[in-house]
Amino acid sequence: MPKEPRAKPQSEPYSTQLPLALLNALDTNNRINLYLIENLPTEAWNAKLPDGKGRTIAAIVAHMHNVRVMWLKAAKAEEIPEQLDRATVTLAQATRALDGSRAALHKLCRQALETDGRIKGFRPDVAGFVGYLIAHDAHHRGQIAMLARQLGHPLPQKAVFGMWEWGRR
Repeated sequence: MPKEPRAKPQSEPYSTQLPLALLNALDTNNRINLYLIENLPTEAWNAKLPDGKGRTIAAIVAHMHNVRVMWLKAAKAEEIPEQLDRATVTLAQATRALDGSRAALHKLCRQALETDGRIKGFRPDVAGFVGYLIAHDAHHRGQIAMLARQLGHPLPQKAVFGMWEWGRR
């Protein structure tokens, strides 16, 4: 998938730059997700949970994508990617799917920002929607990092700190 361009500093007021900044935040959030997956020890992807309860890391990542798809359907988006099967999803499939759902969400949010600022099926507006999406993904990134550690396959320390480097991602 082609990456969306990042906002360039402008001489105009920030309020006119804000729509592009929101889209950049949405895209950066996805790059952080992909960074996490790239740095995840492969042994952790489908590792069995210590108590046998809950989602595997693969299932969590599939859930992240599938929630995006759910919102795209609710909003009646033009492009709706296929959902992932949490029991069989591979790292490569998850990476492609997350980027596909990111692109569809980017388009949906851009259209809302260019019109009335609303996302069908979500209140209050597109800014709240972007915040919701980022919060949802961040929650699950935390789960993944914690679960990988519990499974004996912690993320490299550089990656743990790297997920906070939004200016570099």
